[in-house]
Amino acid sequence: MSGEKVKATVTANTEIMPAGGSVTLTCDVNHFADLEYDWFRQTSKNSKKTAVAGESDRVLVTSEAGFYTCRGRVKDSDPVIIHETVPSKPTVTLQPSWTQIYSGETVTVRCEIQGGEGAQWTYEWRRGQSNILPTSNEYRIIRVTESDSGGYSCRGRRDYFFSEWSDIITLTVLSNKPTVTLQPSLTQIYSGETVTVRCEIQGGEGAQWTYEWRAAKLNTPPTSNEYRIIRATESDSGGYSCRGRRDYFFSEWSDTITLTVSYEPRPVLTVSPSWLSPGASVTLNCEVEHPSAGWSFYWYKAVPDLSEKSSSYELLPDGSGTAQDSYIIHGQTHTAGYVCRAGRGDPEYHTDHSRPKFVWSADVHSAASLTVSPDRVQHFTSDSVSLTCEGNFPEWRVRKFSEDGRLYSDCRRMTGSTCDINTSKSDTAVYWCESGSGEFSSAVNITVQNDGNGPILVSPVHPVTEGASVSLSCSLRTQQILSNVFFYHNDKLIENDPRGELKISAVSKSDEGFYKCQYSGRESAQSWMSVKGDSSSPVWLMVGLVCGVALIIILLLLLYRCRRTNSTANEQTLNQDGQQQPSSLLHGVRSVYETVRRCENTENGPAEGDYINVTSVIQLRVINKTSNAEQTSDYNNVNPIH
Repeated sequence: MSGEKVKATVTANTEIMPAGGSVTLTCDVNHFADLEYDWFRQTSKNSKKTAVAGESDRVLVTSEAGFYTCRGRVKDSDPVIIHETVPSKPTVTLQPSWTQIYSGETVTVRCEIQGGEGAQWTYEWRRGQSNILPTSNEYRIIRVTESDSGGYSCRGRRDYFFSEWSDIITLTVLSNKPTVTLQPSLTQIYSGETVTVRCEIQGGEGAQWTYEWRAAKLNTPPTSNEYRIIRATESDSGGYSCRGRRDYFFSEWSDTITLTVSYEPRPVLTVSPSWLSPGASVTLNCEVEHPSAGWSFYWYKAVPDLSEKSSSYELLPDGSGTAQDSYIIHGQTHTAGYVCRAGRGDPEYHTDHSRPKFVWSADVHSAASLTVSPDRVQHFTSDSVSLTCEGNFPEWRVRKFSEDGRLYSDCRRMTGSTCDINTSKSDTAVYWCESGSGEFSSAVNITVQNDGNGPILVSPVHPVTEGASVSLSCSLRTQQILSNVFFYHNDKLIENDPRGELKISAVSKSDEGFYKCQYSGRESAQSWMSVKGDSSSPVWLMVGLVCGVALIIILLLLLYRCRRTNSTANEQTLNQDGQQQPSSLLHGVRSVYETVRRCENTENGPAEGDYINVTSVIQLRVINKTSNAEQTSDYNNVNPIH
């Protein structure tokens, strides 16, 4: 086509148009297609061309005669649209205006352009880096899920104009399931304690929530997130759950937490040992259910209160709020009672006091004492036994701790300071006296033999002093004195020959223990015989010192006599009857044997290298502190205990 002139050519399907007919004209432009065409008509060859209005096609159908020409032209290009940016910047808002909402709620995200209320805007939305579909100024999310979380922004469009992108507002969708918590965090509490049940919704601290509660015993359900139970009772036990409400939205129900309210607890106090021994410490242990639950412990001494037929409690030194559940008492020598209790929480809740537990001393002391008549541990049923409280106090009560662990405060027949008992099996117990001034007597064991045909062991109620004599015997209800009796010490037969009684002329600590007797194949119950140290031991020390000095003097005299005699003295033992007898420090007689055997066997006296036998015997008499009677040991009636 290079160099060739572009020319349009008109052709007609006929040049003669019949009256009322039409002619079809066609415009061709060489080598071009898809053009737009202009048509012109002249009424004569020299007249002015006029454009045929409304015609731009290549083919023209006309019913008018005239001179026709055409012109081809290239079509206009597709338009390029130029947009103008609107200066105002949109703002994204939320309705409701919470940036943290919960799954299941509904939220409306709105794009607001200042002054654009009357304009015909369309909108584009973006969450994160992704475009989303809505074109209106509101984007409503019904029952949101966590996938709807993200940053939202928008811009407006009007005709060919776009606004800027708004700042991003971040929407967070949480899990909407509340949690029920307890403060203190104990699902097991006790009647009288205070507990707060709390409904917690994640991230819901600033939101305007109201709450609904489901509980086993809620008569007036609270609407706040805390439900406080003051002085809980067992009726408050049950399962607690909650849900939150905000406008018309409800959260899920929380999982149920179960609260158990038990009766008011009473700690259990144990003491060790139950019977005191000289120099021993007493350990108290206070046991509470759920011991790991932050308890503090309080320790008290029980003080007799005869007016109330009970006891008052005095706090022990450093016995307030200890973290340990044990307490050690040093230097306890007399019978005493103790209680404990526990506390926890803020304000502190206290348990009831434990039942009192006692440590017993068998040792008789001057302030208060208990005597038993007849003076023996074991008795038959229906025996008459008198318990007498002694001491300078006007009021007394006799207390009894039975085999089944029960504590009794009343004597059925109390006359003055004496309690008379017609014994039955239930009277087997530990007994002691308490004065109106708070003094405790020594304690005694009493055992009632339920077998009417069996023997009882006759043994002393109170401890026997070291060095004193004691006799144990066996008795039937129908026969007071028996022969052919076997005696046992700590379940070991003492000697394999029967006798009428067991006599120990000078008791030692090794004689302490359990004793029983056997007669005609029937055994008595066991009874403990306690042996206490001789409180007059300083006297023994002085006696020993005097004896030592006397011995030195005697030895000097004997050595002097050795120089004047060639004979050797024979061993002698002097006593009131002039008979020879063995010696035992433990049985109350102390003999000193010293032999000096170096004397010269000549008329002029002993010389170096020779020996003489000299025996010095000193007999010490023991004063029985209870009777102040002078006692000497009679070894002809001693039955040794193996």
